[in-house]
Amino acid sequence: MTEVIKDEQGELLFGTKEWSDLSGNILKGCSHNCKYCYAKEISIRFKRSTPETWKDEVLNAINLNKEFRSGRNKIIMFPTTHDITPQYLPESLIFIRKLVSSFEKVLIVSKPHLECIQAICTEFNDVKSKIILRFSIGSLNNIVLKFWEPNAPSFDERFKSLKYAYHHGFETSVSCEPMLDHDMTQVVNYLIPYITESIWLGKLNSPIRRLKINGAMDIEMNQILEDLFLTQTDEKIWDLYNQYKDNPKVKWKESIKKIIQN
Repeated sequence: MTEVIKDEQGELLFGTKEWSDLSGNILKGCSHNCKYCYAKEISIRFKRSTPETWKDEVLNAINLNKEFRSGRNKIIMFPTTHDITPQYLPESLIFIRKLVSSFEKVLIVSKPHLECIQAICTEFNDVKSKIILRFSIGSLNNIVLKFWEPNAPSFDERFKSLKYAYHHGFETSVSCEPMLDHDMTQVVNYLIPYITESIWLGKLNSPIRRLKINGAMDIEMNQILEDLFLTQTDEKIWDLYNQYKDNPKVKWKESIKKIIQN
């Protein structure tokens, strides 16, 4: 049966809270410029950026230089509102070293650039037991990924990154949130041999509102959304759940838990 993740008060956890106790970021903006990005939506809503300027990454020196108190038994996730890109790779390595020194476990989440993952695996080989590498891969199709995540690495580069981390003895995981392929069983079955920890499945969150605010809603997007929604009806989600409910590596984000727990 599915694992239900709750806080100490018994409330169902969602978003990043399903994965970590704390989060850290060192950039404002993200060059990957994903159309469905929640951080982009929030930044635009609070007038910190525009749909056009979000892709321009700016280093947050205050966050980079922040000192952390010991987080014993705590998991911290990095990053959550941007990605690890080659432009700011040196700064990311500095920040990760701080996190590794302060927390029980560091969850690194990325649409991975291979050169960044190679650098992380080299730099932190001595403390690999304290790191989980979770890669965002919502499709096997490069065309699909390019549409939704215009400047992020291709599937081929992400898959090479996953295999590289796996073969170098790191704890590996995948996030398929949002699920972008029409047949997610192919995605799960293709990736799972290189996953040591978990693969998370989830739907697009608040898609209409988010895509409108992010400046990505047009006639083409309307049709693509309609087609995607047809592959993720409650009935199809149940089929997907029943196929993997007994696989301990497959985890379900809150968008799917809302369906299977009703």
